[in-house]
Amino acid sequence: MNLKNLVAIDVHTHAWKSALQVDDKLTESQEAMGRYFRYQPQHQTVPEMAEMYRELKMAFVVFTVDSPREPRKISNEEIAELAHKNSDVAIPFASISPHRGAEGVAAARRLIRDYKVRGFKFHPSVQEFFPNDRLAYPLYEVIAEAKLPALFHTGQTGVGAKTRGGGGIRLKYSNPLYLDDVAADFPDMPIILAHPSFPWQEEALSVATHKPQVYIDLSGWSPKYFPPILVQYANTLLKDRILFGSDYPVLAPGKWVEEFEKLPIKPEVRALIMKENAARLLQL
Repeated sequence: MNLKNLVAIDVHTHAWKSALQVDDKLTESQEAMGRYFRYQPQHQTVPEMAEMYRELKMAFVVFTVDSPREPRKISNEEIAELAHKNSDVAIPFASISPHRGAEGVAAARRLIRDYKVRGFKFHPSVQEFFPNDRLAYPLYEVIAEAKLPALFHTGQTGVGAKTRGGGGIRLKYSNPLYLDDVAADFPDMPIILAHPSFPWQEEALSVATHKPQVYIDLSGWSPKYFPPILVQYANTLLKDRILFGSDYPVLAPGKWVEEFEKLPIKPEVRALIMKENAARLLQL
């Protein structure tokens, strides 16, 4: 990966389509997310995503979500293999539900050892666990031992939004304050709080300013909706730990950048957010 040729590193994208199976249908949940974000998600394979990001001169972190609610269309192993084949722009993360117990811990070790994944993605509301629940700690121990980052969805989610009963998704699991315990117990494991954490933005900022290994990615929201306090902290106290993320495919990275350019972000801070902070965190 030639960082000099890249304008940005998108730390938050989802792989929704396998390159090994012919299946162009979105799941019911994915269709609902498209309606919620008012954007028709592009249903691309990892190689197709890589082509798009090359044109944008961006690198991207890519993962699936290991959810008990619906079967994954693409495996952690496929994502890793395809990302490594497109390593000029693609960076593979894995996702394992803490409910998988010892089998999940073994899978995490194998994904780190054999597939060289570069981090792990958790979605507490979808995976139905509080981040500080001790059932997840054996997984964190594996991640921390490998000195890899753990990325957690925080705040409200587009998954299940505006569907009957929210699709059974419970927002309470994704309060970022639960990650303060995790940051205290795993001080050497980098933690990324994904998204502006509505309605807990100040909790997220509090955890990130208190725990030096905690980062915030700006994915999942159009920047025009960012609360002023988030912009203020991004410009000042947290300028070294704020990360660009789009949440592709539900938000287009080009459109996100277009909106971000309208915010009053200092030029030197903009460079940190768009690329330099992520390059340092991911040891690129």
